[in-house]
Amino acid sequence: MAIVEELIRVNDDGSLSFGNYLLPAKDKIEDFIIDGVSFKAKTFNEVTKLKREGQLVYESIPGTAVHNFSISDDKIYFDIEGYAPTGITLELTPSTTYQFKVDDEEVALVKTSTTGKVTLHIDAVENPQVVELIKK
Repeated sequence: MAIVEELIRVNDDGSLSFGNYLLPAKDKIEDFIIDGVSFKAKTFNEVTKLKREGQLVYESIPGTAVHNFSISDDKIYFDIEGYAPTGITLELTPSTTYQFKVDDEEVALVKTSTTGKVTLHIDAVENPQVVELIKK
């Protein structure tokens, strides 16, 4: 895998890829429209952020490259890579428990806040890793 040169794109399967952790300065794309829904991607070496209709979907500190990002009612799935241990914030269903898995191994059960936010930590992302959250 590699960084996403165009900052955000729709893959053939309908999933999203976004983020370029190699950029030394912030770059962003606003009003990236998919099926009438507006997305905004902002990325550089310090942070990668994705918003849908102004609401946070994904944020990583430091910046990352995210591939095959998809969200359904019961599952969030994406491949991630970067250059350092990473903190990820997702905004999902409020007050809900998810099984958090990295490369098919369960890491923990995590619960979103009353606003739907959950923060995850990935120890190393030099090699692409598969992240899944499955609603319990």
